[in-house]
Amino acid sequence: MSQKQISKKQKGPEGTGLNSQHNSQQYLTTASDCRRAFCNTMQAVYGPLDWLPVPDGTIHRFHVHGDKPGTRCGWYVLYLDGIASGAFGSWKVGDTHIWSRRRPTDPLEAQLIAQHIEHAKRQREAEEHQRQQLTAEWAGRWWRDAKRADPAHPYLVAKGIRPHSLRQRGAYLLAPLYLDGHLVTLQQIAPDGSKRFLSGGRVKGCYSPIGVIADDQPLYVCEGFATGATIHEETGAAVACAMSADNLLAVGKYLRRRYPDAVLIFGGDDDRCKEVEGKPNMGKLAAITAAAELGCGLVLPQWPADAPQDLSDFNDLRQWRAKP
Repeated sequence: MSQKQISKKQKGPEGTGLNSQHNSQQYLTTASDCRRAFCNTMQAVYGPLDWLPVPDGTIHRFHVHGDKPGTRCGWYVLYLDGIASGAFGSWKVGDTHIWSRRRPTDPLEAQLIAQHIEHAKRQREAEEHQRQQLTAEWAGRWWRDAKRADPAHPYLVAKGIRPHSLRQRGAYLLAPLYLDGHLVTLQQIAPDGSKRFLSGGRVKGCYSPIGVIADDQPLYVCEGFATGATIHEETGAAVACAMSADNLLAVGKYLRRRYPDAVLIFGGDDDRCKEVEGKPNMGKLAAITAAAELGCGLVLPQWPADAPQDLSDFNDLRQWRAKP
């Protein structure tokens, strides 16, 4: 076979380059570059990764550096057709990041990227919903099998609070989180006070209630369960425990819709020691922001001049005052 015949055989249909060794190698190099570029962007947000993303247009999960061993709270999706583009985020944090290899040069390219991102969003939401449903079922089984919390549990004794709605599974207290009247997840509280949610459950907008919530009555929204129990025991009012500063506004918005005539009051934490360290006082800022946005009440701990700087919430204040 002549050299001319060999060259002709290596070519695909004219204009396609489908069988061209040069074009094939160029595509592979470009795909590899895109995978690495996408991986680098992910690493800038979530830390080191020892693998390259799979560019198949479907959701993949991965372990985020710094999360608990064995967890896969990170997700990504990568497309290589058209302009390489993708998205990634963390179910734990709730963030989403968009990436593309370059800016689109015409409306068709821009439309393709938008379609990719919309497809990724639908995939992520479907998988997230499935995970939340499974966790809700898991929470329901644990809740049904749990016993009433022991008032002598070390955490309750340390905080000086009653069990209220808590149940107990082994050494762990279980705080239920609800949305629309349905149990969606549980927060586990260890004897030493460390806390964790069931993996995969919905938390945003969900809350743990203490007392009976009703319209035309005061309704406090706070962070932790011990703070909520303290407010309820001191005032007799219903309390919704959002379980974190980040969740205060979402819970407040939901309760405003669900109980429009309730007298909504945010009971904020006050992490004063953070300010001393030059860090944001997130509990206080979150409560002030939520109260301002919803136009409702706000109460913060009123510290006596001799109160230690490490006190940060209403429970801390009550426990300190109760000391002989």
